[in-house]
Amino acid sequence: MSILLAVENLCVNYGAVEALKGISLELQEGGIVTVLGANGAGKTTLLKAISRLVPIKSGQIKLEGEDLSKFPAYTLANAGIAHIPEGRKVFATLTVEENINLGAYSVRNKLSPREIAKVKEWIFQLFPVLKERRRQLAGTLSGGEQQMLTISRGLVSRPKVLLLDEPSLGLAPILVQEIFQVIKQIHEEERVSILLVEQNARKALGVASYGYILETGRVAIHGSAAQLREDDRVRAAYLGGARVQPAK
Repeated sequence: MSILLAVENLCVNYGAVEALKGISLELQEGGIVTVLGANGAGKTTLLKAISRLVPIKSGQIKLEGEDLSKFPAYTLANAGIAHIPEGRKVFATLTVEENINLGAYSVRNKLSPREIAKVKEWIFQLFPVLKERRRQLAGTLSGGEQQMLTISRGLVSRPKVLLLDEPSLGLAPILVQEIFQVIKQIHEEERVSILLVEQNARKALGVASYGYILETGRVAIHGSAAQLREDDRVRAAYLGGARVQPAK
Protein backbone atom coordinates (compact mmCIF):
# COMPACT_ATOMS: atom_id res chain seq x y z
CA MET A 1 0.00 0.00 0.00
CA SER A 2 1.15 3.53 -0.72
CA ILE A 3 1.73 6.19 1.92
CA LEU A 4 -1.25 8.54 1.96
CA LEU A 5 -0.30 10.91 4.79
CA ALA A 6 3.28 11.57 5.93
CA VAL A 7 4.41 13.74 8.83
CA GLU A 8 8.12 14.51 8.75
CA ASN A 9 10.11 16.00 11.64
CA LEU A 10 7.16 18.12 12.73
CA CYS A 11 7.80 20.81 15.35
CA VAL A 12 5.08 23.02 16.85
CA ASN A 13 5.52 25.67 19.52
CA TYR A 14 3.03 27.43 21.75
CA GLY A 15 5.04 30.54 22.52
CA ALA A 16 8.20 29.32 24.24
CA VAL A 17 6.73 25.86 24.89
CA GLU A 18 7.69 23.07 22.48
CA ALA A 19 4.50 21.07 21.98
CA LEU A 20 5.80 18.78 19.23
CA LYS A 21 9.51 18.01 18.96
CA GLY A 22 10.32 16.44 15.63
CA ILE A 23 7.47 13.97 15.20
CA SER A 24 7.42 11.71 12.14
CA LEU A 25 4.68 9.22 11.27
CA GLU A 26 3.01 7.61 8.28
CA LEU A 27 -0.52 6.59 7.41
CA GLN A 28 -0.86 4.13 4.57
CA GLU A 29 -3.76 4.19 2.15
CA GLY A 30 -6.60 2.17 3.62
CA GLY A 31 -4.93 1.88 7.03
CA ILE A 32 -5.80 2.72 10.61
CA VAL A 33 -3.02 4.25 12.70
CA THR A 34 -3.51 5.17 16.33
CA VAL A 35 -1.66 7.81 18.35
CA LEU A 36 -1.61 7.14 22.07
CA GLY A 37 -0.26 9.05 25.04
CA ALA A 38 -1.07 10.78 28.28
CA ASN A 39 -2.74 14.18 28.54
CA GLY A 40 -0.36 16.86 27.31
CA ALA A 41 1.69 14.48 25.17
CA GLY A 42 0.86 16.40 21.99
CA LYS A 43 -1.81 14.20 20.41
CA THR A 44 -4.42 16.89 19.78
CA THR A 45 -1.74 19.36 18.68
CA LEU A 46 -0.60 16.83 16.08
CA LEU A 47 -4.08 16.64 14.54
CA LYS A 48 -4.48 20.42 14.66
CA ALA A 49 -1.15 20.84 12.89
CA ILE A 50 -2.22 18.43 10.14
CA SER A 51 -5.45 20.43 9.76
CA ARG A 52 -3.50 23.71 9.65
CA LEU A 53 -5.28 24.93 12.79
CA VAL A 54 -1.99 25.68 14.57
CA PRO A 55 1.15 27.09 12.93
CA ILE A 56 4.07 24.77 12.23
CA LYS A 57 7.54 25.80 13.34
CA SER A 58 9.33 23.30 11.09
CA GLY A 59 8.87 19.99 9.32
CA GLN A 60 6.44 18.87 6.64
CA ILE A 61 3.02 17.29 6.32
CA LYS A 62 2.29 15.65 2.99
CA LEU A 63 -0.94 14.26 1.57
CA GLU A 64 -0.27 11.95 -1.37
CA GLY A 65 3.16 13.54 -1.61
CA GLU A 66 1.84 17.12 -1.74
CA ASP A 67 2.90 19.59 0.93
CA LEU A 68 -0.15 20.67 2.93
CA SER A 69 1.45 24.01 3.81
CA LYS A 70 0.16 25.14 0.42
CA PHE A 71 -3.43 24.62 1.54
CA PRO A 72 -5.36 27.06 3.75
CA ALA A 73 -7.23 25.23 6.53
CA TYR A 74 -10.64 25.84 4.95
CA THR A 75 -9.62 23.97 1.78
CA LEU A 76 -8.50 20.76 3.45
CA ALA A 77 -11.93 19.12 3.32
CA ASN A 78 -11.89 19.53 -0.43
CA ALA A 79 -8.36 18.08 -0.48
CA GLY A 80 -9.63 14.99 1.30
CA ILE A 81 -9.09 15.51 5.05
CA ALA A 82 -11.88 15.47 7.62
CA HIS A 83 -11.04 16.39 11.23
CA ILE A 84 -13.39 15.18 13.97
CA PRO A 85 -12.40 17.35 16.95
CA GLU A 86 -12.34 16.39 20.59
CA GLY A 87 -15.38 17.42 22.61
CA ARG A 88 -18.30 16.80 20.22
CA LYS A 89 -18.45 20.31 18.75
CA VAL A 90 -21.88 20.32 17.12
CA PHE A 91 -23.90 23.32 16.00
CA ALA A 92 -26.41 23.11 18.83
CA THR A 93 -29.11 25.35 17.33
CA LEU A 94 -29.15 23.52 13.99
CA THR A 95 -30.88 20.22 13.32
CA VAL A 96 -29.06 16.92 12.95
CA GLU A 97 -29.49 17.00 9.18
CA GLU A 98 -28.38 20.64 8.94
CA ASN A 99 -25.19 19.74 10.82
CA ILE A 100 -24.51 16.93 8.37
CA ASN A 101 -25.25 19.18 5.39
CA LEU A 102 -22.66 21.66 6.64
CA GLY A 103 -20.06 18.91 6.38
CA ALA A 104 -20.76 18.69 2.66
CA TYR A 105 -20.61 22.45 2.06
CA SER A 106 -16.90 22.63 1.22
CA VAL A 107 -17.12 19.75 -1.29
CA ARG A 108 -20.29 20.93 -3.03
CA ASN A 109 -18.29 21.59 -6.22
CA LYS A 110 -16.68 18.12 -6.10
CA LEU A 111 -19.65 15.94 -5.18
CA SER A 112 -22.99 16.05 -6.96
CA PRO A 113 -26.23 16.38 -4.93
CA ARG A 114 -26.94 12.75 -5.82
CA GLU A 115 -23.56 11.61 -4.45
CA ILE A 116 -24.08 13.59 -1.25
CA ALA A 117 -27.56 12.10 -0.82
CA LYS A 118 -26.09 8.60 -1.27
CA VAL A 119 -23.42 9.24 1.38
CA LYS A 120 -26.03 10.62 3.77
CA GLU A 121 -28.13 7.49 3.36
CA TRP A 122 -25.07 5.34 4.16
CA ILE A 123 -24.43 7.52 7.24
CA PHE A 124 -28.00 7.00 8.40
CA GLN A 125 -27.46 3.25 8.03
CA LEU A 126 -24.37 3.56 10.25
CA PHE A 127 -26.27 5.65 12.80
CA PRO A 128 -30.00 4.85 12.57
CA VAL A 129 -30.74 7.03 15.61
CA LEU A 130 -29.59 10.08 13.63
CA LYS A 131 -32.05 9.27 10.86
CA GLU A 132 -34.82 9.07 13.44
CA ARG A 133 -33.77 12.44 14.85
CA ARG A 134 -32.72 14.18 11.66
CA ARG A 135 -35.04 17.13 12.39
CA GLN A 136 -34.12 17.36 16.07
CA LEU A 137 -31.83 20.15 17.30
CA ALA A 138 -28.29 18.86 17.75
CA GLY A 139 -27.98 20.49 21.15
CA THR A 140 -30.73 18.25 22.52
CA LEU A 141 -28.93 14.99 21.63
CA SER A 142 -27.15 12.85 24.20
CA GLY A 143 -23.35 12.91 24.36
CA GLY A 144 -23.08 9.66 22.42
CA GLU A 145 -25.47 10.87 19.74
CA GLN A 146 -23.53 14.11 19.39
CA GLN A 147 -20.34 12.09 18.87
CA MET A 148 -22.11 10.12 16.15
CA LEU A 149 -23.15 13.41 14.58
CA THR A 150 -19.64 14.90 14.55
CA ILE A 151 -18.33 11.74 12.88
CA SER A 152 -21.17 11.91 10.34
CA ARG A 153 -20.44 15.56 9.57
CA GLY A 154 -16.90 14.54 8.63
CA LEU A 155 -17.89 11.47 6.64
CA VAL A 156 -20.32 13.29 4.37
CA SER A 157 -17.41 15.00 2.60
CA ARG A 158 -16.13 11.54 1.46
CA PRO A 159 -12.65 12.07 2.97
CA LYS A 160 -9.51 10.19 2.08
CA VAL A 161 -8.22 10.71 5.63
CA LEU A 162 -10.34 10.84 8.77
CA LEU A 163 -8.67 12.47 11.77
CA LEU A 164 -10.43 11.28 14.93
CA ASP A 165 -9.62 13.02 18.20
CA GLU A 166 -10.70 11.08 21.31
CA PRO A 167 -13.98 9.69 19.92
CA SER A 168 -14.65 7.69 23.11
CA LEU A 169 -14.07 10.56 25.53
CA GLY A 170 -16.78 10.80 28.18
CA LEU A 171 -18.95 8.02 26.76
CA ALA A 172 -20.49 5.12 28.61
CA PRO A 173 -18.77 1.75 27.96
CA ILE A 174 -21.60 0.44 25.78
CA LEU A 175 -21.37 3.55 23.57
CA VAL A 176 -17.58 3.27 23.41
CA GLN A 177 -18.03 -0.24 22.05
CA GLU A 178 -20.52 1.03 19.46
CA ILE A 179 -18.27 3.90 18.34
CA PHE A 180 -15.31 1.57 17.80
CA GLN A 181 -17.45 -0.89 15.88
CA VAL A 182 -18.49 1.99 13.62
CA ILE A 183 -14.85 3.04 13.14
CA LYS A 184 -14.08 -0.51 12.02
CA GLN A 185 -17.13 -0.51 9.73
CA ILE A 186 -16.18 2.84 8.15
CA HIS A 187 -12.73 1.48 7.41
CA GLU A 188 -13.96 -1.80 5.96
CA GLU A 189 -16.86 -0.47 3.88
CA GLU A 190 -15.42 2.79 2.56
CA ARG A 191 -11.67 2.10 2.89
CA VAL A 192 -11.23 5.46 4.60
CA SER A 193 -7.74 5.88 6.06
CA ILE A 194 -7.99 6.80 9.74
CA LEU A 195 -5.59 8.55 12.11
CA LEU A 196 -7.03 7.87 15.53
CA VAL A 197 -6.00 9.78 18.65
CA GLU A 198 -7.17 7.94 21.75
CA GLN A 199 -6.56 7.51 25.46
CA ASN A 200 -8.39 4.18 25.44
CA ALA A 201 -5.35 2.23 24.30
CA ARG A 202 -7.10 -1.11 24.60
CA LYS A 203 -9.82 -0.19 22.10
CA ALA A 204 -7.49 1.75 19.81
CA LEU A 205 -4.99 -1.09 19.48
CA GLY A 206 -7.91 -3.43 18.84
CA VAL A 207 -8.82 -1.66 15.58
CA ALA A 208 -5.51 -0.14 14.42
CA SER A 209 -2.79 -1.87 12.41
CA TYR A 210 0.01 0.44 13.62
CA GLY A 211 0.53 2.79 16.52
CA TYR A 212 2.67 5.59 17.89
CA ILE A 213 3.13 6.41 21.58
CA LEU A 214 3.77 10.09 22.28
CA GLU A 215 5.51 11.34 25.39
CA THR A 216 6.06 15.08 25.94
CA GLY A 217 5.90 15.91 22.25
CA ARG A 218 8.07 13.08 20.96
CA VAL A 219 7.47 9.61 19.56
CA ALA A 220 8.64 7.33 22.36
CA ILE A 221 7.56 3.98 20.91
CA HIS A 222 6.07 2.88 17.60
CA GLY A 223 5.30 -0.39 15.91
CA SER A 224 2.53 -2.63 14.68
CA ALA A 225 -0.51 -2.91 16.92
CA ALA A 226 0.49 -6.51 17.66
CA GLN A 227 3.97 -5.41 18.73
CA LEU A 228 2.60 -2.65 20.96
CA ARG A 229 0.11 -5.01 22.58
CA GLU A 230 3.04 -7.23 23.60
CA ASP A 231 5.42 -4.42 24.59
CA ASP A 232 5.96 -4.49 28.36
CA ARG A 233 6.31 -0.69 28.50
CA VAL A 234 3.00 -0.14 26.69
CA ARG A 235 1.22 -2.79 28.74
CA ALA A 236 2.47 -1.32 32.01
CA ALA A 237 1.64 2.30 31.13
CA TYR A 238 -1.55 1.98 29.08
CA LEU A 239 -3.01 -1.52 29.29
CA GLY A 240 -2.87 -2.36 32.96
CA GLY A 241 -0.43 -5.16 32.25
CA ALA A 242 -3.06 -7.21 30.40
CA ARG A 243 -2.83 -8.45 26.83
CA VAL A 244 -5.14 -6.80 24.30
CA GLN A 245 -7.13 -8.75 21.75
CA PRO A 246 -7.77 -7.22 18.31
CA ALA A 247 -11.36 -6.22 17.50
CA LYS A 248 -13.45 -8.88 15.81
